[in-house]
Amino acid sequence: MDNILKIGKYELGSRLIVGSGKYDSFETTKNATLASGSELITVAVRRLNITDPNKENLRDTFKGTNVKFLPNSAGCTTAEEAITLFRLTREATGIDLIKLEVIGDTQKTLYPDVLETIEACKVLAKDGFTIMAYTSDDPIMAKRLEDAGAHAVMPLAAPIGSGLGVQNPYNIVFVREAISVPVIVDAGIGCASDAAYAMELGAHGVLTNTAIAQAQNPMIMAEAMKHAIKAGRMSYLAGRIAKRPYATASSPVDGMIQF
Repeated sequence: MDNILKIGKYELGSRLIVGSGKYDSFETTKNATLASGSELITVAVRRLNITDPNKENLRDTFKGTNVKFLPNSAGCTTAEEAITLFRLTREATGIDLIKLEVIGDTQKTLYPDVLETIEACKVLAKDGFTIMAYTSDDPIMAKRLEDAGAHAVMPLAAPIGSGLGVQNPYNIVFVREAISVPVIVDAGIGCASDAAYAMELGAHGVLTNTAIAQAQNPMIMAEAMKHAIKAGRMSYLAGRIAKRPYATASSPVDGMIQF
């Protein structure tokens, strides 16, 4: 049962969430997603078509699979923009599970504007959306997002697309301890070991896009991510040994027969 990730009213059989950007085709996007075992793919509504049936539509590519769509508000810089986008998207698609992100720095860091995100979260929660909120790795802001109605909080590991991995592991732990909704580590994952590490810190899931889409072999990396998420979760649940500054013998000398 621990394989089930619960976000609001939704249940997912995989703790890995993937993105849809930076692939060379919709078909590659589909194949990599299926290889990853993910059941949820996030889509930037402003960049990829999931609403117009008269154009190439990513939703058509995934027909017949168990993969759900997670519209995101990438490109929005104000709460009002994000609110309007999601209302229109739900009207067109019926999807109410969303990834809320409001970007404060659109030129260099792509860091979120958390205050605008909180304001959007309050309105969208009242509208009945199931909200996964992208944010900084600040436990105070994570708690405020939960209080605003977020069903999952998504702290960044590092800047979007950087591949730097988890830069502040302590803050990921602090966020997990501060809130009761799932913590999904988002942005900055570069390889499978980064994903496993995030899970070992106690994250309930990981979202990654660039690490798979721009790998030299996206299919192999997608499968590696699938196994890394499972291994990291199992390692966290098993409980690691304490770190010590000195060696401890695998076979203690106490009680040994002396010659």
